[in-house]
Amino acid sequence: MTQTRSSRPRRSDTPEMSPALEKLRSSSFTIEFPVTRQLPHRKTTRPAMSPLLRSLTYTQAALGPVIGSMLLQCYCALDAFRRGYGSRELFGTLGRHLLIAEELARLGYEAHALNIFESAHIALMHLNEAERRGRGWTLCGTDYVEICAALAVFSEQLRRASLNDIVRAEAAMLEGLLHSSKTSEQIMEAA
Repeated sequence: MTQTRSSRPRRSDTPEMSPALEKLRSSSFTIEFPVTRQLPHRKTTRPAMSPLLRSLTYTQAALGPVIGSMLLQCYCALDAFRRGYGSRELFGTLGRHLLIAEELARLGYEAHALNIFESAHIALMHLNEAERRGRGWTLCGTDYVEICAALAVFSEQLRRASLNDIVRAEAAMLEGLLHSSKTSEQIMEAA
């Protein structure tokens, strides 16, 4: 008796398979694995810190680099002006930071130092005027001392101020600059 296999048509380029392998290939079978549905075990312990304390800790950790960056920009600009390598960009950077310091004083941080910041702004105006007359971006004498004193107070303000107050002071400074810019444009159009 001849047994006919019900198999797929064979290609001429594939090797012949053994009957056992052919039977295994043609049959369908499944292997079932038991699946356990267990939730991961979680401890029900309290966090080591209260949410308020954790928030304060992370805020102070985030504040350090901000303060460091602001002061580094100020002192780098001051050093460049002292050595005669100042520029319009450094002038703007130093001016903006002194405006932030003024706003922090208005918020109550070293409020007694407003006159120090006014003296520093006058020193910056002297620097700007000297550059316009062709003497370059060089700070010296009392102007340098005035700006150093203002930056020392600014450093103390940043050490005491919260991140929220620093952001508020910066926003007020930007708002003042935008208002000043619009006013200048209106004056130029009217002239």
